[in-house]
Amino acid sequence: MKRLYTAEVTATGGRNGQVKSTDGIIDMPVRVPEGLGGKGGATNPEQLFAAGYSACFQSALMLVAGKQHIRLDEKSTVTAHVGLDQFEDGRYGLAVQLDVKVDGVDKAKAEELVSQAHEVCPYSVGTKGNIDVTLNVLN
Repeated sequence: MKRLYTAEVTATGGRNGQVKSTDGIIDMPVRVPEGLGGKGGATNPEQLFAAGYSACFQSALMLVAGKQHIRLDEKSTVTAHVGLDQFEDGRYGLAVQLDVKVDGVDKAKAEELVSQAHEVCPYSVGTKGNIDVTLNVLN
């Protein structure tokens, strides 16, 4: 295995704190969302995970399509819904639904491309067996 890139972000204060990357591009407060009884008004870990997963999955989708000489319509999108769950034993976990809108190909091809992207996307590979991920192909 060859490491291609390492991101470094430091959090202070947990869910009511700050996250900052070493390059300074990310430097923002994080807050418990209002839906969980917090003040809101800032991003939260689930939003940050959703942003990363959706962008990464979109890139994986473009990669697998490109290898088949398919250029996806620029209106194609990936929307990640990241849920924070609490299990009966008190543990916490995440669940993800990816709504993948693939324009420019038929439904069967869209489903094939999404399935292939799920096999190569680093977020999908990293969460496999740990987080329930539902793929919802919109076409």
